[in-house]
Amino acid sequence: RAARGPLGPTRGSQGRHVRSYSHLQGDIRMRKLFSFQKFFLRIDKNGQVNGTKSKDDPLSILEITSVDVGVVAIKGLNSNYYLAISKKGEVYGAREFGVDCSLKERIEENGYNTYASAMWKNKKRQMFVGLNVHGKPLRGKKTRRKNRATHFLPIVV
Repeated sequence: RAARGPLGPTRGSQGRHVRSYSHLQGDIRMRKLFSFQKFFLRIDKNGQVNGTKSKDDPLSILEITSVDVGVVAIKGLNSNYYLAISKKGEVYGAREFGVDCSLKERIEENGYNTYASAMWKNKKRQMFVGLNVHGKPLRGKKTRRKNRATHFLPIVV
């Protein structure tokens, strides 16, 4: 059978059903990311990324947008900077959306989410967004999925 139009299933060259996830793209969620270390992730007006204990900090309100299956862009609503991880593992705020800004979102066994660079790895290991006990961003090269410093609870704003 031939592939059908936008309503029916489409088949790839192997005849298998090709799933379309286009409905997931562009989905925008307003969240605060509450770290396991009890900080809200924030991106300030200069693009600095850190944690705050204040639940009322307007710079901790984030827009999480799906850009691909399991991949998100996180933007500070009030700072207009994107959360990014450089090739060297530095966590920073990027003015424009670029390769550093695509983050793999994964829900861990404990119910917390982790955010790893979708583009960069360090020695074949993923690099995660994380905050230390003082609310400072960790270098991606030092982070691991099991490390609780990289665990965040998305809280609906």
